[in-house]
Amino acid sequence: MALERTEHWIPAEGGIGLHAWVLRRTDLTRPAAAVTLAHGFGGLAEGGLMHYAELFAEAGFVSIIHDHRSFGGSGGWPRQDIDPWRQVLDWRRVITYLQDLPGVDPDRIGLFGSSYAGGHALVLAGSDPRIKAVVAQVPTISGYEQGKRRNPSPETTKRLQDRFNADERAQLRGAEPARQVLNSTDPDVTSVYKDPAMDAYEKRFPVPELARFDRKVTIRSTLKAQMYDPGVWIDRIAPTPLLMIIGDEDTITPSDIALAAYERAGEPKKLITYQGDHFGAYDDRFDQAGGGARDWFIQHLSPASDN
Repeated sequence: MALERTEHWIPAEGGIGLHAWVLRRTDLTRPAAAVTLAHGFGGLAEGGLMHYAELFAEAGFVSIIHDHRSFGGSGGWPRQDIDPWRQVLDWRRVITYLQDLPGVDPDRIGLFGSSYAGGHALVLAGSDPRIKAVVAQVPTISGYEQGKRRNPSPETTKRLQDRFNADERAQLRGAEPARQVLNSTDPDVTSVYKDPAMDAYEKRFPVPELARFDRKVTIRSTLKAQMYDPGVWIDRIAPTPLLMIIGDEDTITPSDIALAAYERAGEPKKLITYQGDHFGAYDDRFDQAGGGARDWFIQHLSPASDN
């Protein structure tokens, strides 16, 4: 079956456009259920989630996947600045846009968030009744827990706090927000992550937008991440059906935190665990994770597979 892929810019607050791709089967003849997807911290639509969007579209859904504000083709300044609550509100705008698209059944909208956006998915599913089914894959649950309490040492925590404070003072004087590398395994390079698996992920899913993305994000993005605890929304999601997908060796969004959050969720819910790290869901465990997510949406949204 053939897929149609069209490029969209969604008007968002501040006069910017959110860049998005819409994918759908060319043989659909009546309004179909739809799934909206979003990436994690520093992710891009053309990265590892595009094959999820394709998978859902092949199953009969209309898929829309967008770049977060200040990333990829989306507008917004300063570039590569990550504000979780701004991203949540932007995602609401994407949902509204999706509901108005020709060929979409506005009453059958599913939500798929991965990593940082997995946390956003919990917030939206717990607060927006337009969402009829949700998948939170390797989700952020507690920025405080994973970003501060599990920090390797008090000295590291203090150095990071000193950088937050210096950046805040500089901005008060009119400076641009300071930046740091997204990922580096070099102990002498200050970065958000120090995970060789992330380097492998980016080599596996190269995207054209990376030419415009120097792999640096604002330091204040890390500060905001430490203040973001989307897991508090998880017991507010029911009766919206919730699927969580968790890697049993995940250290980016730690497995034990995610499993504890899942226990707090109400029914209907389902858990898929795969053997591997945070990035396994995008790569060698894609069939398990993606197939499980597709089947969850089929079960709860009934795609237009009989068109």
